[in-house]
Amino acid sequence: MQPDVALSVAICPMTEQHWSAVRDIYSEGIRTSDATFEQSAPEWEKWDTGHLLTCRLVAFSGSDVVGWAALSPVSGRCVYAGVAEVSVYVAERARGQKLGSRLLAALVEASEQQGIWTLQAGVFPENIPSIEIHKRCGFRIVGTREKLGSMNGRWRDVVLMERRSAVAGV
Repeated sequence: MQPDVALSVAICPMTEQHWSAVRDIYSEGIRTSDATFEQSAPEWEKWDTGHLLTCRLVAFSGSDVVGWAALSPVSGRCVYAGVAEVSVYVAERARGQKLGSRLLAALVEASEQQGIWTLQAGVFPENIPSIEIHKRCGFRIVGTREKLGSMNGRWRDVVLMERRSAVAGV
């Protein structure tokens, strides 16, 4: 277990050149079975088309990518243009060092600069660290979607969280 201290990192925009490291971190999260319903990380082209072109961040410790965060649109309908779903993943080697909170805070700031007024996140209830990180960044629990999907023969609940911006879309 890593100590609960702040890791020295730089957060910058994600590019395709970061994808290999980002994909590895995503795969680590998938292996926990508590991060996503996905069973494998996609290729760049599929991931790229499913995420907003802005609000894609990577965290570096030295030259090592140790985390990432990005937004996905929740709908193609124009009335939902300011609503996006959050993804935040931290490398196993960097967990417990406040990186998730820092990435999410940076993503919130970037989203508001892009006019995003509502962020939402779906988190497995077993993923307490993720729920706490979201709460620290101003998210609230809206409710629990019971037995939303079956993964590996087990029905999973999903805690729905959201954050309404006080500056974008007001």
